[in-house]
Amino acid sequence: MSDPLKEFREYREKMNAKILASGNIEIKQFFNLDTKAYRAGALPSKTKELLGLVASTVLRCNDCITYHIVRCVEEGVTDAEFFEALNVALVVGGSITIPHLRKAVEMLEECRKKQKTQPTAFIRDR
Repeated sequence: MSDPLKEFREYREKMNAKILASGNIEIKQFFNLDTKAYRAGALPSKTKELLGLVASTVLRCNDCITYHIVRCVEEGVTDAEFFEALNVALVVGGSITIPHLRKAVEMLEECRKKQKTQPTAFIRDR
C-alpha cells in the first residue's frame, strides 16, 4: 500500500542531498536561510508554518503545501486553524487555488490518519 507522506519525505531528502552535494555556496545559504526563517522568534514556529502554508497555496506549489502541512501537524496546528489559514489562501489567491486546497486537505487527512496509527510520527526534536 502506498504511503504518500513517506514517499514525499524520502524523495525530498534524497533530492535535497543531491542539490546540497553540488557544493554551490549560494544554494546552501538559501537552504540555511529558509530553515532559519521558520524558527521561533517574535512569531512562534506554528504561526510561521501556517504563513508558509498560505504562501505555498497562493503560489500553487503542491510540494511546498505538503511540506508545510507536515510541519504544521508537527507544530500542533488544529484542523480549525488549517481551514482558517486555507481560507486566507483562497481569499488572497482566488479560485485558481481550489485544486491546491484539495491537495492540502488530502495531505492533512494522510497526516491525521498516520497520527492515529503512529502517534509519535509527527513529534520532532526541537
